[in-house]
Amino acid sequence: MSQNSTRLQTTLRNFAGKLPTGITPAIKRLAVGSLIGQGVLIVSGGVVRVTGSGLGCPTWPKCTAESLTNTAEMGIHGFIEFANRTLTFALAAVGLALLVLLWNLRKERKDLFWLAFGLLAVIPAQAVIGGITVLTGLNPFVVSLHFLVSAALVVVSMLLVNRVYGRTGTTAPTNLARPARPVRQLSVVAAAASYLAVVLGTLVTGSGPHSGDSTSPRMGLDGYLVTRIHVVPVYVLVVASLLLVILVWRNGKGDIMRHAAILLFVSVLAQGFIGYWQYFTGIPILLVIAHMAGASLMLSVGTNIVDVALRRGSESVRAK
Repeated sequence: MSQNSTRLQTTLRNFAGKLPTGITPAIKRLAVGSLIGQGVLIVSGGVVRVTGSGLGCPTWPKCTAESLTNTAEMGIHGFIEFANRTLTFALAAVGLALLVLLWNLRKERKDLFWLAFGLLAVIPAQAVIGGITVLTGLNPFVVSLHFLVSAALVVVSMLLVNRVYGRTGTTAPTNLARPARPVRQLSVVAAAASYLAVVLGTLVTGSGPHSGDSTSPRMGLDGYLVTRIHVVPVYVLVVASLLLVILVWRNGKGDIMRHAAILLFVSVLAQGFIGYWQYFTGIPILLVIAHMAGASLMLSVGTNIVDVALRRGSESVRAK
């Protein structure tokens, strides 16, 4: 082994020795920052679409053929699109920092390490898909895929947050009552309905008026029909979340399952209200952006409820 290789290995070992061996406040902050950032990315993508800035940077990976960044001549559309791209790099930096800080826990806490690895690994793929959307002139099916990858990153980030805070995962308290089977089953239904509503929402978006650019194609689907289909899982979600609140209401005010159920129920009501409001008022820009933020929230609370419901717990003290 060469002297340079030995020196490099020594440097890496010394660096690893300075990294955390447990969950630190910095790791918790980065996990929460990742969750918030992924939600902001979804909202910023919505801003790009409703402002017609999808081709504000007309090429990829550069913003123009000559410039990596937007230029003053490109105006507000170039700024909005480039800001959206820059956020992706910021999230990649957060993902890398998380992975580094979790390095010494890669064997003890494989759940955390691989969730962080997944976040970091998918972000570059997300950037490439974003580039393909530009190069295909904002093909609505590619745009939908771009959004769904962001949605998956929100789910992964929520799982990571729960685990770094010890709410779920291998370090979750095992002396707590495990939710009763109906609660666990309804939680799975609620999460599945949340995800399905988001997926079907891309069909509504792809058939709607906000295409990201006036020259971009649409999916060509019947807008009324896909909207009716989209609300079916929403109705299922409303019923499931209401039943969950009823079933866990008798639990103590500090019960994690009760909090998760109430948060889910309130969130779906708010998101449904925004959805109907925008539908009956001609899909105004501000409501579309609010609905995108709500979609990110639904992904988070839907993931949270099923993650909490399926957490480890004591069968001997299981809630009846």
